[in-house]
Amino acid sequence: MKIAVYPGSFDPVTLGHVNIIERAAAIFDRVYVCVMVNSEKNPKFTQEERADMIRRSTAYLPNVVVETAEGLLVDYAESRGACAIVKGLRAVSDFDSEFQMALANKKLNPAIETMFLASSEKYTYLSSTVAREMAKYGADLSDSLPAEIIDEVSAKLKR
Repeated sequence: MKIAVYPGSFDPVTLGHVNIIERAAAIFDRVYVCVMVNSEKNPKFTQEERADMIRRSTAYLPNVVVETAEGLLVDYAESRGACAIVKGLRAVSDFDSEFQMALANKKLNPAIETMFLASSEKYTYLSSTVAREMAKYGADLSDSLPAEIIDEVSAKLKR
């Protein structure tokens, strides 16, 4: 069985994230979407709230499991039997930091590969930060967030 981990902070999960999850789920037998702690970010939603939003947004994908974790990503991936870490790339600027992280992960665990999936063109502009800013000002989120979470995100972030 080929298993992958798709990590992130997902604050909140966007349609761009869901697109990467769908594509990874078509490639791998099982995909663990892991809501990680990023010490450089100050999330608006708790780790469990973020995991729950992803679960509801991907409920139609039977081979996707959503979990939370702290600590090193490669340790989590190894504990799940993963052979790959999936990362989405929107732009060249994403590549610089993601490539550096991939090299560090490879050094920590040479058995786990990193696979980069280019963002679908229609989501290249989209990030959780952009979605939060849009929600804050009451913008239409139907092209940015899964329908299952729009009301929840809007209610929490609207000014």
